[in-house]
Amino acid sequence: MHYLPSRLALLFVLALVGQLPARAQQKLLTMEDAFLNRSLQPQNLRQLTWIPGSNDEYSYVRATGGQDELVRGAATTSQPTAVVPLTRLSAALQAAGGAEVKAFPAVQWLNGAAFVLTSNGQVYRYDVGSGQASKLVRYAADAENVDADASRTRVAYTKDQNLFVSLTGRENEAVTQESNPAIVNGQAAHRSEFGITKGTFWSPQGQKLAFYRMDQTMVTDYPIVTVLPTPAQAVPIKYPMAGDKSHEVTVGVYDVASRKTVFLQTGETREQYLTNLSWSPDEKFIYVAVLNRAQNHMQLKQFDAASGAFVNTLFEEKDEKYVEPQHPLLFVPGHPDQFVWQSQRDGYNHLYLYSTSGKLLRQLTKGAFVVTDVLGFDAKGKELLFTATAHDGLDRQVQAVSLSGKLRRISQAAGTHAGTLSPSGKYVLDNFSSATTPRLIQTLRVADGQVGATLLTAPNPVEGYALGQTKLVTVQAADGQTTLNARLITPPNFDPAKKYPTVVYLYGGPHVQLVTNSWLGGANLWMQLMAQKGYVVFTIDSRGSGNRGRAFEQATFRQLGTQEMQDQLRGVEYLKSLPYVDAARIGIHGWSFGGFMTTTMMTRSPGTFKVGIGGGPVIDWRLYEVMYTERYMDTPQENPEGYAKANLLNYVDQLRGRLLLIHGTVDDVVVWQHSLDYLKTAVDKGMQLDYFVYPGHPHNVGGKDRVHLYHKITQYFDEHL
Repeated sequence: MHYLPSRLALLFVLALVGQLPARAQQKLLTMEDAFLNRSLQPQNLRQLTWIPGSNDEYSYVRATGGQDELVRGAATTSQPTAVVPLTRLSAALQAAGGAEVKAFPAVQWLNGAAFVLTSNGQVYRYDVGSGQASKLVRYAADAENVDADASRTRVAYTKDQNLFVSLTGRENEAVTQESNPAIVNGQAAHRSEFGITKGTFWSPQGQKLAFYRMDQTMVTDYPIVTVLPTPAQAVPIKYPMAGDKSHEVTVGVYDVASRKTVFLQTGETREQYLTNLSWSPDEKFIYVAVLNRAQNHMQLKQFDAASGAFVNTLFEEKDEKYVEPQHPLLFVPGHPDQFVWQSQRDGYNHLYLYSTSGKLLRQLTKGAFVVTDVLGFDAKGKELLFTATAHDGLDRQVQAVSLSGKLRRISQAAGTHAGTLSPSGKYVLDNFSSATTPRLIQTLRVADGQVGATLLTAPNPVEGYALGQTKLVTVQAADGQTTLNARLITPPNFDPAKKYPTVVYLYGGPHVQLVTNSWLGGANLWMQLMAQKGYVVFTIDSRGSGNRGRAFEQATFRQLGTQEMQDQLRGVEYLKSLPYVDAARIGIHGWSFGGFMTTTMMTRSPGTFKVGIGGGPVIDWRLYEVMYTERYMDTPQENPEGYAKANLLNYVDQLRGRLLLIHGTVDDVVVWQHSLDYLKTAVDKGMQLDYFVYPGHPHNVGGKDRVHLYHKITQYFDEHL
């Protein structure tokens, strides 16, 4: 008598359970989720690193019972053991006269028995065995650009325009005493182009310190207006624009023992670029890649570190378009007379073995792939490990090449591998992701690629959210020969019978790749949020973008915006071929070079896009910095036609559709004048567009205000697309 109701009840429960996953999948992202919710990013291991001098041990910081602790494990061990909890480390620092620390500070291992850390300008050594901390060296609390030597007992840093060093018994000594703020010491030069990330370079044993001295007295002042004080103030910066006078850079070498500085005799030509600074293993010589201002002729030069005298030019590289040296020399272990050099000379970034006499011994790697990172040598110094592109740039694989040129692959799974080499060179820490794998961290044996240990298998951080389907597709470039990588995201609960509005997100400029075989295909959660709102989201890496080889990047030489536009239009043709894309409702958005391309597409291909949103846009390349612009465009004097064709002020009256430009008011990369000039021209020509500024923000709008920015962007698409 109760069978039927019970059966109905069971069926009801089963139906409800069957709906639970579907309902769970309907959870929607918020804008705060997209930009501020770290729990929605793939789990990682904090401060994961190899321990130098150990028997191939690694360490990282984890939380156990709500408490941070440093742990370590062997390359074949998946379960590490605790080294020190935060409370014990903090107590040791306080016992040594330091302050309490409430978050685990960055640590750098000296060897398997001790590590160093910095707290409030004081460098401490922590001995694992005794559990005690001791002071090593102190430097100024307001120090900037802090750079320690290999022993961590000598520190270089800058304050204002001067360079200082601190070492045991000699703290906060001035290396330079420059009174002119336009002459800067110890900071990154050449506006951080050519792979330059810093301005100080310790010798291997820390006996000498090489540094950049950048004379900007001849560079025009450019006013950055800050509205933080009342009244507002103009804060001048040195900003060399294309075709104008650039700064002049020299390299000083400070001898720690004698306290004396010599300068490398890099020649009378002042407008040149000095990069790839490298010390010889014995500290006797410094090697510098000297590049002319035209950036089509590089000379690798050797200098005497004691006198600064020029010794020899090892070799030269020339290209009819440009040469772009970005990497220092890597000396071969046990062979101080041999080094590995990276070059694009054969069309792809590859590895070359040289002698210090300048003789090319052999090209180590060859093929239609780009070496993206060099990890180091194996245990015997016979093989060099590196990561390189695969699958037309979508993947990154860890590989090894012998000094005789024999190549082999270590990582296997398709996707993006990022590796670091163990102290012995026998293992690689492999941080892997793919379009469907959030993160997998393992140790791989260099000998055969076999897994030694699995440190982390990250769960799907967006499990339970309504995500659209992400597809990696290909599109033919405008040249009819080149294959372009693209990413297509369709809305959750996709209905192929519907017509969807589409947002194209783009960049398109050098050194940037947006479409990769990594988590979510390289997309961010804002793109998934837009998919949840019913948009198709599309991105294509046009010619001119990164990691596809020299010909792919140089296709845009002297005509920025033109070939990229043609390739983006091929992407639009692809979108229009999809029956579910509403061809009348396609929008476009990008920042920086992407802002330039957004505005380019809205005015040089009028009517293609209904809505465009360009952030921090380059409008006139004449107003952009010397180093970047002249590499890709030559000077305005040499290429007036190219500059005129790319100048978006010349197309304002061709604007069709709605265009919103956004700029940070203290942008020192793409200065505010770009978009202000565009507004002025629009007013002069009677054209209407929309505009929004972020007071006090530089080139990128970060922090909590980024949520505001993307609310603005999303609202604009909702209203007009």
